[in-house]
Parts: sequence; C-alpha cells; structure tokens
Amino acid sequence: MTTVKLSDIIAPSFYDLHKDIKADRHTHYWLKGGRGSTKSSFASTEIPLGMMKDPMANAVVIRKVGLYLKDSVYEQLLWAIERLGVSHLWQCRQSPLELVYTPTGQRILFRGADKPKKLKSTKVRKGYIRYVWYEEADEFGGMEEIRTINQSLLRGGATYTVFYTFNPPKSQRNWINSEVLVPRSDKIVHHSDYRSVPAEWLGEQFLIEAKHLEQTKPEQYRHEYLGEVTGTGAEVFTNVVIRPITDEEIKSFDHIKRGIDWGYGADPFVYITAHFDSKRNRLFIFYEFFRCAAKYDVIANAIRKENTQSGTIIAESAEPRSNDELRDRGFRIKTAVKGPGSVEHGITWLQNLEEIVIDGTRCPNAAREFNEYELDRDSRGELKADFPDKNNHTIDAIRYALEDYIGRKIVKSTLSKRKLGIY
Repeated sequence: MTTVKLSDIIAPSFYDLHKDIKADRHTHYWLKGGRGSTKSSFASTEIPLGMMKDPMANAVVIRKVGLYLKDSVYEQLLWAIERLGVSHLWQCRQSPLELVYTPTGQRILFRGADKPKKLKSTKVRKGYIRYVWYEEADEFGGMEEIRTINQSLLRGGATYTVFYTFNPPKSQRNWINSEVLVPRSDKIVHHSDYRSVPAEWLGEQFLIEAKHLEQTKPEQYRHEYLGEVTGTGAEVFTNVVIRPITDEEIKSFDHIKRGIDWGYGADPFVYITAHFDSKRNRLFIFYEFFRCAAKYDVIANAIRKENTQSGTIIAESAEPRSNDELRDRGFRIKTAVKGPGSVEHGITWLQNLEEIVIDGTRCPNAAREFNEYELDRDSRGELKADFPDKNNHTIDAIRYALEDYIGRKIVKSTLSKRKLGIY
C-alpha cells in the first residue's frame, strides 16, 4: 500500500487550517485568495479525507449554476481522490453526478443553486450531510441565499464543515467581501495566494504570466493573483484597517471622543466611541451601539456600559427633544454644529487620516459602513461629485464625535476628490 504525505497535496499555507478542521474547532471556513492559491484543491482534499474517517459523513458540493459542476468541482474531487491514492475505493457516477465511497456507501452529491427545489430536497440514506462546499461562492446572490441552503442541509448531525471558496471581487461593496468581516465564533476567514505554493505545482508558465502582469499592470496583478480587494475607484475611504483593538490598547487611550447619530424610522440610532492619536494621525474606533427603533432607556443603558465616567457626547442637532431625553438621564450632551459644506469637510478630514483602525468584532457596523462607502455613478458611469447620504450612520456619528478636531472651517476637498478622479 502506497503511503501518501498530505504535505505533497496541501500547500504550506493550509497546514494550520487542516489541523483546525481535524480538531473540529470551527464550522464555517471562508477560503479566499487569488489564482493558483490551491484553495479549491484544499477543500477537495479535506472532504473525502474526512468522510473516510467518519462513516456517517456525506457531502454536498454546490455551484450557483449546475451546468458547471462536472467540469469544475467534480473533476477537482476526482483529482483529490487520486492524489490521496484511494481511487479504488470510490465509484464515479455520471447520472446523477455523484461520488460513492464503496466500503460504506457514503456519497458526495453535486447540486446547482439554480435548481433550488432539487437542492432543498437533498437527502442521504445513511448518516447526514457533514460537509458542504460552495465553490465560486461570490457568484451566489448573497448571504441570504446561502443561509437558506445551509438551513436545509445542516440537519441531524453533531459536527459540520462548510467551505466557501472564492476569489474576492474588486469592490468592497460586494456582499462576500462584507460578509467575511462579520464576526462569528464558529467561523474562520483564510487568505492565501500562489506565493506559498511550491513552484513545481504551478509550473513555469504560470509564474511567467504572474510576473508579467505584476510588471505591466500591478493593480490587476494584486487582484487576480494575490486575491486583494483593490477597489473600483469609487471608494471614499482607502485608509481603513480592520483589526482587533485589544483591551490593553483601550486602557491606554487618552483622547476618547463619543458621538451620536439619531435614527429616523428604519434608520438606526448610533452611539460610537473612538480614540484619536493626533501625533500619528490615526483614529481607533472601538465601541458602537447600533439599533433601529431603540427606546431611550435601552440607549441610556448601552451608553452607560461604555461611558462610565460621563464623558461629553456630541450628538446630532436635528433631534433636540431626543438630546434632552438623554440629558434628563444624566448624560453630558453637546449638539454638533452643522453648516454648508460640513459633511464634505468632515469626510475629507477622515480621508486624510493615516489610518482609520476599526475593531470588526466590537464594531461590525462601523467596519461595514466605512469599507463599503463609495461614490455613486451617474447614467454614463461617471463618478458623482457629492458624497452619498446613505448607509453612513456610523460615519456621521464619528464626524460629530470628532467635531473639535475637524474644526468648523469649511474648505474644499480638492486633494481627496483629485485622488478619486474628480476635479
């Protein structure tokens, strides 16, 4: 019997992830990366490997369009089974498209999301569906579509492993680029690219093509080969950094500012807290309360949780009654000063910071809004000059909070607009 080393199949960048899956530490594995990153090879190896160790495990592999299953994921899994040296233990069926582990009858099923009824009715005779793989996950319509599928498939078992493999789209606004920022304790987001893959796996021509694109079109290279979200040119904030902000860091913050943006109807109320490091020109956003139709007492409790020393809060001035409600509850509320051009000036000031550091776990809505905030386009596809007044609740709250730093002098944002190609 031939012994197969997993290191001959799995690239070094996936070693730790393999150990994580083997220990059942997480459920959802979002594997993003550029061309040649071997993320699909990794998923296709983990599924049959895991099934052969668990006689109750079955798998469903999904693409948005079922027509592409056979020539992509089906062939990819055949490759993995062959590389594992176990082809003699698996039966390949064409109609219906499936792979069967002959010692136990476990199955790998293939489904297209373009036939939702067939997908929803997927059942297995023995065991349960432990593994689900969404290949080219960015082609799906959004997290709601995927969540509906998961709710149908992830039933009757104790442990699940769900893979989402994709090349990140250029725009941060794309649903999948936003989804990977949403924190969940049972979720891992893994990024890989071809540079950690043994060169002989990729071949000389692959490396030649990558090098040529790097030299001639570096931004396209970063997107296609490194799997970076390079943007569409409409992004307002290119200085956002999403990372954990530790309790130790927060204890050291000595220039803390707080702001409120009042919600109207379906719009959320936002209370936000940040530290501004004026020496290094960096902003750290580390606390948010973001809720629609929040009652005053609920808001007050959320503020007290963070603002234990009754620090000053700068609130939107359009809601004097609401501001009085908070004053009556003991908060030091100062109203923001608005004027012509104040929005443009405030956003420009934020654009010119060295970094806007946001803790995506503590402040998921701020991370989402700052990352996704883009200029709109007109009917000809040209960028509009004005900053859009939508999906910017945390941005407004931050502008109010930093009013004393931003200043009240209104200036034209020539530099930042020029960066965006607007004159």
